[in-house]
Amino acid sequence: MSLDANDFDQAVEKYHLALDAFMKGNPAPAAKLFSQRDDVTLGNPFGPFVHGWKQVVETMEHAASHYRDGDAIGFENIAKCVTSELAYLVEVERLRSKVGGRSDVTPLALRVTSVFRPEDGLWKIVHRHADPITTAQPADSVLRR
Repeated sequence: MSLDANDFDQAVEKYHLALDAFMKGNPAPAAKLFSQRDDVTLGNPFGPFVHGWKQVVETMEHAASHYRDGDAIGFENIAKCVTSELAYLVEVERLRSKVGGRSDVTPLALRVTSVFRPEDGLWKIVHRHADPITTAQPADSVLRR
């Protein structure tokens, strides 16, 4: 069975719904969308890149624990490409949540690149990179450690 752009769009819809649950502290729907193969990778705003299913799931659980009472409020599509063997999505995710120990719901935006591939008749995420850089930064910002 070959997956196409329509199948990819449906996978992205599920992905967006899963991110809504993530903002409530529930990583399970998002984890179901990731590949469980050894080459899966994740880079999130709370730490360095991780590699492999076990590390990806642990990292997602840790990241989701920082969020509660939130939701995904919008997705700004920057780019999308779908081939028979690979697809990618570049977006700005608009979210809001109680973050860390804060008691107020705070808006946040993440710059995200997600890479998908067909596995067992479904589009699966094989890489996600998200960071909070959504506006121009000064040159010395690359020097932060």
